[in-house]
Amino acid sequence: MQAAKKITEDLTWVGADDRRLAMFEGVYSVPGGVSYNSYLLNDEKTVLFDTVDKAVSKLFFENLNYALNGKSLDYLVVHHMEPDHSAAMTELILRYPDVKIICSAKILTMIKQFFDFDIEARAVIVKEGDTFSAGGHTLTFFMAPMVHWPEVMVSYDSKDKLIFSADAFGSFGAVNGAIFSDQVDFNTDYMGEARRYYTNIVGKYGAQVQALLKKLAGLEINMICPLHGFVWRTGLNDYIEKYRLWSSYLPEETGVVIAYASVYGNTENAANALACRIFDSGIKTVMFDVSVTPASEIIAACFRYSHLVFASTTYNAGIFVTMEALLHDLAAHNIQNRTVAFIENGSWAPTSKNLMSEIFKPLKNITVLEETLSIKSGLKPENEAALNALAESVIASSKLSAKDSGAQSGSIDPKAMFKISYGLYVLTARDTKDNGCIINTVNQVADNPKRIAIAVNKANYTHDMIVKTGIFNVSVLKEETPFNVFKHFGFTSGRNEDKFKDEKVQRSQNGLAYITENTNSFISGKVISMTDLGSHTLFIAEVTESEVLSDKQSITYDYYFRHVKPKPEIKTEVKKGFVCKICGYVYEGEVLPPDFICPICKHGAEDFEPIS
Repeated sequence: MQAAKKITEDLTWVGADDRRLAMFEGVYSVPGGVSYNSYLLNDEKTVLFDTVDKAVSKLFFENLNYALNGKSLDYLVVHHMEPDHSAAMTELILRYPDVKIICSAKILTMIKQFFDFDIEARAVIVKEGDTFSAGGHTLTFFMAPMVHWPEVMVSYDSKDKLIFSADAFGSFGAVNGAIFSDQVDFNTDYMGEARRYYTNIVGKYGAQVQALLKKLAGLEINMICPLHGFVWRTGLNDYIEKYRLWSSYLPEETGVVIAYASVYGNTENAANALACRIFDSGIKTVMFDVSVTPASEIIAACFRYSHLVFASTTYNAGIFVTMEALLHDLAAHNIQNRTVAFIENGSWAPTSKNLMSEIFKPLKNITVLEETLSIKSGLKPENEAALNALAESVIASSKLSAKDSGAQSGSIDPKAMFKISYGLYVLTARDTKDNGCIINTVNQVADNPKRIAIAVNKANYTHDMIVKTGIFNVSVLKEETPFNVFKHFGFTSGRNEDKFKDEKVQRSQNGLAYITENTNSFISGKVISMTDLGSHTLFIAEVTESEVLSDKQSITYDYYFRHVKPKPEIKTEVKKGFVCKICGYVYEGEVLPPDFICPICKHGAEDFEPIS
């Protein structure tokens, strides 16, 4: 019986969950199982994106047969040749003998290595930037070598603005009947598995992931379809930001990982004593016993937090075996940009500290704290000074990395304004044509009769329309609103283009357009007074019509900055200049003119901050 899931009108997930797999790739435990994702595009041509592992091939073919609904399969796109995504290829050829295979030259070579069927007769070779039309959908192909095999490529559907990302943006864990990340509590239940997946499977290849992110940065992406885990249609910027941090080897947050190897509990005791002192200072602390915790979990934590402490007994004049394996594994995953400290123990000759430190020497931007703790057998009162010194050093370093520059007492910090709970809205008006812009100030100021106040920047064309006509509509945006809505209505001017040329709109009783997609309500207003506020005009209006369109949560300014607005690209080079906090425009130069207006979003110099 099929268990396919609809992704878009033309795209269906035909993959399957595997909950019986104990060790992914024979190395990584997957207690929550894993999904193998395959997708079928039903267009003028039918196109299958990858196959699945042999363990779930029966359900896969049931799903595929259901989704084809009697059609033949025309094309198979192969993004990645690892057998968990290609093992069903031979049977697919037997079932659909006329299928053509779209792949790169490197993938073609690997197909020949894995399989014996005649690939040359059915291969369609593509390279960087090539396109393929399935009818209404056009695919563009991008090579993504070493993310995480050398042959990997990804493809982009320009119609649905959807990326098939291969192993990138994947996660451990079965999808369990859901398919979209917003259908589950991803941050609570799956983010740890996504981090563990990235750091252990892809983590070594940060530079290659960065190269892929740069290619994708020029695309408008509304959905990400990976080969493992959930499909992303909301919160894409948050997840992409995680990849930017992980691939740059920058910590997600300030905190201390303490990993210890202890035979009889004495080294563990020292690690606990250190953890208590650090935690009591207000710094997050996580601990792992390397003898019982899988290395993949500890490595994921090391990618997450800023400070790492390793405590090991000396064993056969070396590092304890499980700690030594962990450290070499961590180094193999190319960890960088961390502050590291050590605790060593040895009943007659503690030597593990220097040996552990040697493993970190080839790694980039690793700061090893001078303070250390060396004990013989057990922690004694005479060790307390060294323990406290180590704790104070870790605490001081952690607080330094977490410290925010902040404003001086008595000064005005413009960042404080962003803590006010603004919303985000599409304000629409009409003169000779429909127009709209993004505003962040809409308030109910009276209930009987109902009155609202809106503040509109005078630079906006919509502002001039309202001054002339005295009527407007406000569409209240939802949290799920994609960035392209803000880009369309907020970063372009209606003086230069028709913002409603391709928009599906409804009209209220006042004759004005309002937005239905990505909104939870609209309000119509008739202006009864105007107040000049300098850069803005405050309009007080009578509410003439309003309607609730959805029960979804309204988006706030804070939510927009945290979860919707794309994060600036992480760069190693340092430029002198200023960046707009609203849209990300960069002004290069030593001094930002006080009267400077952002050419993209029209905000003034007060909304710029120095590039640090």
